[in-house]
Amino acid sequence: MKIFSKYKLGNIELQNRVVMAPLTRSRAENNIPNQLMVEYYGQRASAGLIITEGTAPSANGLGYPRIPGIYNDEQIEGWKNVTNKVHEKGGKIFVQLMHTGRVSHPDNMEEGAEVLAPSAIGLSGEMYTDENGLQAFPVPREMTYEDIVTAQNEIVQAAKNAIEAGFDGVEIHAANGYLINQFINTASNKREDDYGGSIENRSRFALEVIQKVIDAIGVGKTGIRISPYGAFNDMEAYQGLEETYEYLAHEFNQLNLAYVHIVEMAAMGGPEVPLSLKLKIRDVFGGPIIRSGGLDKEIAEAALNNDEAELVAFGRALIANPDLVYRMENDLPLQEADFDTFYTPGEKGYTDYPFAPINLN
Repeated sequence: MKIFSKYKLGNIELQNRVVMAPLTRSRAENNIPNQLMVEYYGQRASAGLIITEGTAPSANGLGYPRIPGIYNDEQIEGWKNVTNKVHEKGGKIFVQLMHTGRVSHPDNMEEGAEVLAPSAIGLSGEMYTDENGLQAFPVPREMTYEDIVTAQNEIVQAAKNAIEAGFDGVEIHAANGYLINQFINTASNKREDDYGGSIENRSRFALEVIQKVIDAIGVGKTGIRISPYGAFNDMEAYQGLEETYEYLAHEFNQLNLAYVHIVEMAAMGGPEVPLSLKLKIRDVFGGPIIRSGGLDKEIAEAALNNDEAELVAFGRALIANPDLVYRMENDLPLQEADFDTFYTPGEKGYTDYPFAPINLN
């Protein structure tokens, strides 16, 4: 099957086409990767490529409780232990850089950090905090030009830190309603300057970040995650949405991105991304596509054989089955993930999912 074949991504060879999707698990202590995370990622190193959970590039980018960062020395050292373990087991690993923008609360942030966004528009609903439980989302401060440059430079520095920490590359998170997606989407971007209004202006922040990151760490090490039609975190389907993503795909081609990771939330009750748009993005970009969202082995294999993608990402299946590739290769039953322990501290529902017995006969 194609899903189990090797694949050359940039300058690295993946042992198969299975990607571990980025999955927030909230196990970092003081936003520092720990030994539990080393074990968790090491267990899943048989996937062709691991993309880490969303990782904050700066103190202002911290949104959720107990998510890791990669902006100080302790965090870099913690990640080195993770990348070393994955590499020891023959795996490859990218870090996902996720600035959450307005999807945050001061209770989850360091002292002095700010909740920033393209426009001063608060999210509906509430954010969980360890300190005070559920809290209403605050109205973010609208970013100035200086804030925009600072945020971009923080992401660039985080990418450089990632290479220092031993990562094979970085994935820039421009999906699911976080900061870069907030610039792209009209629900959260009401600016009237060079970063708002037209497709080109709303795309500017993303494209400038990508160019700066590639300049800093080299070609072939930078991918991006996008979520067309995504409604998570109050994003909206707006007039000109498909034209926006066609424009972005063209620019991604010019920037020579390592891959475009297209996620859809249809399997979790969100809007479906039309196949026609996914194929348009693929054709215009012309580079490797990672498909993500609601896949099983059969759907993933079909997507590969139909030239809809080069790589296929699994989320919950890899939470519950650290040996997912082995189980799929041998048609073994898959374990179900325990949703109640997705974001709770400790090893339960994190590193305690059993591996399938290996028949040595």
